[in-house]
Amino acid sequence: MGAITVGVKHKGKKYDVELEPTSTGEDFKLQLYSLTGVEPDRQKVLIKGGQLKDDAVIGDLGLKNGQQLMMLGTASDDGSFARPTEKIKFVEDMTEAEAAQQVGATPAGLVNLGNTCYLNSTLQVLRSVPELQDNLVKYNAPSTSTGSLGLFPGPNVDLTNQLRHLYKNMSETQEGYAPTSFINALRVAFPQFAERSKSGAGYAQQDAEEAWSQIIAQLRQKITIKEGGDDSKAVSFIDKYMAGEFSSTLECDEPQARELGEEPTSSKEPFLKLNCHIDSSTNHLRDGIMNGLTEKIEKRSAVLDRDAVYTKKSLISHLPKYLTVHFVRFFWRRDVQKKAKIMRKVTFPQELDAVEFCTDELKKALIPVRDKVREIRKDEEDIERARKRRKRSHTVQDADIAGSFGASEADKRKKQQQEKKDAAKKPGGGASSADGDVQMGEAGGETYKTDAEFEAEKEASLLAAKKELHALIDPELLKDDGANQSGLYELRGVVTHQGASADSGHYTAYVKKTAPVDPKTGKKGEEDGNWWWFNDDKVSEVTPDKIDTLAGGGESHSALILLYRAIPLPSAEGITE
Repeated sequence: MGAITVGVKHKGKKYDVELEPTSTGEDFKLQLYSLTGVEPDRQKVLIKGGQLKDDAVIGDLGLKNGQQLMMLGTASDDGSFARPTEKIKFVEDMTEAEAAQQVGATPAGLVNLGNTCYLNSTLQVLRSVPELQDNLVKYNAPSTSTGSLGLFPGPNVDLTNQLRHLYKNMSETQEGYAPTSFINALRVAFPQFAERSKSGAGYAQQDAEEAWSQIIAQLRQKITIKEGGDDSKAVSFIDKYMAGEFSSTLECDEPQARELGEEPTSSKEPFLKLNCHIDSSTNHLRDGIMNGLTEKIEKRSAVLDRDAVYTKKSLISHLPKYLTVHFVRFFWRRDVQKKAKIMRKVTFPQELDAVEFCTDELKKALIPVRDKVREIRKDEEDIERARKRRKRSHTVQDADIAGSFGASEADKRKKQQQEKKDAAKKPGGGASSADGDVQMGEAGGETYKTDAEFEAEKEASLLAAKKELHALIDPELLKDDGANQSGLYELRGVVTHQGASADSGHYTAYVKKTAPVDPKTGKKGEEDGNWWWFNDDKVSEVTPDKIDTLAGGGESHSALILLYRAIPLPSAEGITE
């Protein structure tokens, strides 16, 4: 099938447009833009069956040579579709580093250096914390450092410095990168990761959670932040953004201890992760976290003068911006003298409400904000649904008009219909339109709102709700950008394990794609909800439903570490007019 020429009517003028069968609706609109000056996103090209879609293939539309179509739409006068002032640079002409930093570029994977998938997956999820990236850039390694193997130049064995270099190098490529220097530094700092394999040559497989904990511990010591300027006290980056706080009570289980006057003790202590303990009744993440908040401890009782069993109950008194959750799936089997894995399926949410794990005091601060967030979300969804309904209604109406009248007559007819609608909404219940018809209102002279007025009211109400939300935030939490202010978290990263033993199997990582950022305005776009799957140096894109399959229940990939981030609170800025 060769090219065809169709006629397009717009505001009384006719344009002949030559179309290739393999071109798309978007290509067609760009041609019309060059002829009419109407930007593609403001065009409505009416064809049989409705409105032309950008992804439609011209050859599939059944258009015939000489067929007449109609286009509706007017050009904007804000210059938003102006010719770019900077010369366009094509990907083929970019350096590898430039291409890697473009919006939508596939991130770099990590080469498996021999049973190092546990480390690769851990590094990929930690890399998803932008605040960590920002502070690593500022980190200066000490000039010398003493490792377990003696005195070395500091930067070579400084794990934090090696992580800084690793992430920088990864940001400049889309190929698989070999983390050789980092893993060498890890094995010097923590010799357990240098254990040799018992089943063959090379190094042994390790536990990703152990690698995660050791790296976090190093970062906690090395990266500090001065919150109030140069004279302020430095705080650990990890303590600010990734550490929560427990309020705990410890009480002896034996009645005799209480009879002798032993009182329960209270304490506060930081935590770097929540453990999800799994037993025969654990079906959901919530169950496992609740299990982990109560534990039995054997210790010496002063009043009994012997060891006794105590119950420790904990609640969260501070929620960090980034919350790590560890599925305690591995345990030591004495009969076979090796680690085994709990295969039980445990589901987890992509949005976690952590309020129920908190102290009453923290709940009091979080619940009003959480509930207002949910109210705002519902209002936003209602507004968006109403917009889509109106858009569909207008598209069908335009197509009906175009099918009955020519281009100029259709425009005139639309104008008359709008005049009737506007007249009907004026006080008094009705008015004469251009063609003499009268639109009657309800009895009593009741006025009616136009779609635009109704939408403006809804958005004004939404703006007021967002302002009210920020007034509800606890003053202490408002000052702390490292705290969760609503109790709601969104899942950003998952480390998974495949297999039945910690000494074998395979680790991978899933990281949620971030919203693209306009390099000129700095504004964030919308996230598409998809995820990157890092299988060592192989990186692919997966849809959100894939994450729901990582609950376990067998030897397939099951979640071992979850990284949640506090949801961004709705902003009172950027409400569309």
